[in-house]
Amino acid sequence: MQDFKTKLGKGGRIVIPTEYRRRLGVEPGDEIILHLEEEGLRLYTPAQAVARAQALVRRYVPGERRLSEELISERREEADRE
Repeated sequence: MQDFKTKLGKGGRIVIPTEYRRRLGVEPGDEIILHLEEEGLRLYTPAQAVARAQALVRRYVPGERRLSEELISERREEADRE
């Protein structure tokens, strides 16, 4: 996808081109996340943020291990002890 040049509008608003919004799967009123990096500004959806976090965790946790199930099990054991 080609770069898009735009101007900063009143109140710091920017226009996200239709094709960019379509590729992100966002519509007016949807929530987006802005992340300031050294090189510039990164924009992504909450679903993309979750997928990114899951991918980071997967690097350190074997695929067959289920952290959520382990947590639930630990909580049940704690509740049984109380």
